[in-house]
Formats: sequence, C-alpha cells, structure tokens
Amino acid sequence: MSSSENYTPPNEMPPASIHRVLTGQKALVTGGSKGLGKDIAIGLAKAGADVLVNYNSDEEGARLTVAEIHALGAKAIAFRADVSKEDEVLAMFSAMMETFGRLDICIPNSALQLNAHVDEMTLAQWERVIGVNLTGVFLCCREAVRIFKRQGIDRSISYACGKLLLVSSVHDIIPWAGHSNYAAAKGGLMLFMKSLAQEVAHLRIRVNAISPGAIRTPMNVEKLTSPEVFESALLKLIPSKRIGEPEDVSRAVVWLVSDESDYVHGTTLYIDGGMTLYPGFIDAG
Repeated sequence: MSSSENYTPPNEMPPASIHRVLTGQKALVTGGSKGLGKDIAIGLAKAGADVLVNYNSDEEGARLTVAEIHALGAKAIAFRADVSKEDEVLAMFSAMMETFGRLDICIPNSALQLNAHVDEMTLAQWERVIGVNLTGVFLCCREAVRIFKRQGIDRSISYACGKLLLVSSVHDIIPWAGHSNYAAAKGGLMLFMKSLAQEVAHLRIRVNAISPGAIRTPMNVEKLTSPEVFESALLKLIPSKRIGEPEDVSRAVVWLVSDESDYVHGTTLYIDGGMTLYPGFIDAG
C-alpha cells in the first residue's frame, strides 16, 4: 500500500510480555473491583506482587479480582473503604500492614463521574467527585508516604523506598464540557502529583501518574460498541485508530512501578493512542 489514506488499523495489540519484575513486593490498589483497577491489580500480580484490592460497593467484584490473583499464585485480600473518608483510609492502610507487613506500591485508582452542566450541577455532585477523585488520592498518598518513610529502603526488594502511581485521565489536560467536576479533579491531580514528587524525591519515593484515554473497560463497553459513537465520533479523536485495551494500561503500570523505570519521577504517561495530540489538526495543515 503506497498511501495511508483510508487505512484503518485493526483494533489489536501486541502480545503480553509482563515478567515477574515485582516479585516480593506488596501493593495496594484502590477501586480494584472492576475496570482499570481490576486489570491493574491483576497485572501487578502477574509481575509477582501481592495485592490489597480495595472496593467501596462492589464486594463481589473485589472477591473475583482476589480469586484471579490467587489463581496466579500471588496473595491478595479485599478491603472495603470509601477513599474520601479519612478514617476508612486509615483502617485500610492498617489492614495492609497487618496482612502483608510492608507497602511497596500504592496506586490510588478510585474515581467516579457525576455529570452535569455547571449551572445544573449540585454541590453534592461536585463534592462527591472531588472527594473521591482528588481528596481520596491525597489521603492514600499521605498514608503511603508515612509508611514508606518508616520502613526505608530494602534493596533486596526495590531500589526505591516506595512507589506511588496516580491514575488520572486525558481530561487532566483536555477540557470536558458537562464533566467539569471530573476534569477539575484530574487537573488538580496532575499538579498534586508533581508537587508531591518534588517533595519526596530525596527520600527515594518515586511518584508518577498515568493518564489513559479511551480504554475498553466495562464502563465504556456500551459507548465503544455503539456504531455511531465508535466510528463517527470516538475514533476521530484517536490518531492510532484503535481503542485501548486494559493490557495497554496494566503493562505500562508494571513498568512504572518497577525498578526498570527507576529514573522516571514526576512524570505523567499518556496511554491514549495519541488522543492528546490535537487530532483535529491532522488535516488542517
């Protein structure tokens, strides 16, 4: 084919190649009962980590995640906590230490959407989204940093004292009308991550973030399988012309919390097929 015009790549991805770079490490993943949180938790287990799987309302989903991790030969427990509530976060981290004895990786992934235009948005909608998506990240990071500082570095496990990986979204830089509470939380998360990374770098605590774009998760299945949305709208926003798969995210996560990325700090990795590259300008030159 001499021209790429009218060429649509198949929606496929390279085969998985996660190896056990996290053997002996203990991880905590919030929102691990479904969606990206579930796939991240399982990806960590495939790489050798034991995992606390947090959930808020989906106990059955969390137990299924734990069962999948056990089937991989790793240890896991499910723990219910609303990450926007300080006392529940404290209890979750206490359970982490009681069960696993240490914490090497913390991934505050929990997030939700309560969509409305600003003039129709209630204060409850605003506060709930900010509470889970931003305050919850702060509470988890604060407790993780406290633990990392107490336990110090064990080079037989990792070169870092601890790893924090925040889960953001392409909407930390792409405005999203009708979702201002969500976008505000993700935009705030970006500078919270950078500020925290600057603050703890000298302690060998590594802090980074991922910002996924359109990923094929259960929450997105209805939109991603709608011909109107999938072909007429969504793929126009993705230069690589495919929807992301959960493994695209989980493999990047494993790399970012492993010693293979030891010099990566204070960075956001966009896993979006180029969605943040202003695709509207592709034919505007």
